[in-house]
Amino acid sequence: MKHFAYYRYIALLLFSLLLSQAFSQPTTVLSERERARFVDEVLEDRFTNLLPQLMRREGIDMWVIISREYNEDPVLKTMLPANWLSARRRTIMVFTDTGKEGVDAVERLAIARYDVGNLLKGSWDIDVRPNQWDALVDIIQKRNPKKIGLNFSTNYAHADGLTFTEQKEFMAKLPASLQQRVVSAERLAVGWLESRTAKEMAVYPLICRLSHQIVQEGLSEKVIQPGVTTTDDVVWWYRQRITELGLETWFHPTVDVQRADDKKFDHLRTFAKRESGEVIMPGDLLHVDFGITYLRLNTDQQQHAYVLRPGETEVPTAIKAAFKQGNRLQEILTEQFKTGKSGNQILSEALTQAQKEGIRGTIYTHPIGSHGHAAGPTIGMWDQQKGVPGPGDYPLLPNTAYSIELNAAVDIPEWKKTVRIMLEEDGAFDGQSFRYIDGRQTEIYTIPRTLGYVK
Repeated sequence: MKHFAYYRYIALLLFSLLLSQAFSQPTTVLSERERARFVDEVLEDRFTNLLPQLMRREGIDMWVIISREYNEDPVLKTMLPANWLSARRRTIMVFTDTGKEGVDAVERLAIARYDVGNLLKGSWDIDVRPNQWDALVDIIQKRNPKKIGLNFSTNYAHADGLTFTEQKEFMAKLPASLQQRVVSAERLAVGWLESRTAKEMAVYPLICRLSHQIVQEGLSEKVIQPGVTTTDDVVWWYRQRITELGLETWFHPTVDVQRADDKKFDHLRTFAKRESGEVIMPGDLLHVDFGITYLRLNTDQQQHAYVLRPGETEVPTAIKAAFKQGNRLQEILTEQFKTGKSGNQILSEALTQAQKEGIRGTIYTHPIGSHGHAAGPTIGMWDQQKGVPGPGDYPLLPNTAYSIELNAAVDIPEWKKTVRIMLEEDGAFDGQSFRYIDGRQTEIYTIPRTLGYVK
């Protein structure tokens, strides 16, 4: 018996070591101080090198962004330094195109009693002008801009951050001659939010890798015990794991099941009302929708795993073939990416090609970056497959990022039903070509994973 106990101990030790290798610690997460340093460096780079290009591209020589504490304009929130967690009282930012090049191309002022970190210079002397609006109007009059961009927009909530009260009070103070120069800064705001800089793209692959690692860990025997673990258990494991790693998420993860039973799988329930707490069983095709927020960038990923039945060593052939259709639909979509095409054009062309290839596809792809569902060209919605007026008409531009989100409906004869291969992966478009930031899932994971030395 002693020998048996010893060998059992060694076997368990080897198994635990194997698991630790298969599910090693995720990519290193920076300390808060290191994160803050990176965020501020990226912001300085964006203000210096990106903002002048965008203002000149959109023909706006003054951009005024106004917010009050805890009701921040979505754009302004992306412009705050790392140690500012919200606006302060009323925060007003004024960006003016000086016509110069380099670091002086855009003058950056804050109509505030103090500087906004090291990024914007405070320019309100309360002893000279006690009223903040008067101080703002004085700045505008002295610079005499041709166009004053304000954040109001019909198509994008991201670019519609100017509140009713702030707009009313500002316009009441602005002279009539200058009121005629006020224009929507919609495209400038969208450009700021959708554009990814070289500094951001240097770290984005590691953020997507970190997200992939967490997804894979959750879709494994480390978390899932068939017959015991429920879909809700996995969802809350993901939430806890995010917290343990010192990260955040921008949406509550979802985990759902497709299986060989007499129930029809309604993929629309994954967007609205869904069953909760289903026990995960052998033979189930699992699907997870998951994302994190880190270094002010977001991920959005959907992947699949199959729970092996007793005696099975791999995913059934029909499920594998279905997954390939999902991968092909991804390729069809990204093959349509070309600078200047609208989201609606890309959607129409991709669906037409999918139909030619016999793929029953639904496409609902969106920009990603500063927000999860970010500003930029919308390429379909799950309930709008003929195009999305407004944001779907916006063009695809270089140096932008997207969550390639879609599904392919495939009949599985052995199950006597249709399954949905629901995929989502983050990618970048540089103006010439599209690439996945950290690759994409090309094979379904198995639960448990196949062990190399066990047959």
